[in-house]
Amino acid sequence: MKELEPVAETKKGRRKLLWGIGLLSLLPLLKLDFFSGKRNIISCAPPPSQPTTMKYLTEDGKLVEVDISKINSLQQKISNEELKDWVKR
Repeated sequence: MKELEPVAETKKGRRKLLWGIGLLSLLPLLKLDFFSGKRNIISCAPPPSQPTTMKYLTEDGKLVEVDISKINSLQQKISNEELKDWVKR
């Protein structure tokens, strides 16, 4: 007859293996200083200042810069017909 191994030892071995795998999975967290309480601060560049001029396209196709203070603040969209009349052929 064959001798059977005790069941309790194989369960203990499996439990040790699972605990070992669990501890190894925690190592990356320790390496990232997860538990240290330090917070990395990302420095950002200051927002760009507001431009003083805007670029506009003239009727003859030239690009010009216009001072923002000279522009009417209410800019309305034009219709397709107005655009066709505006462009000279």
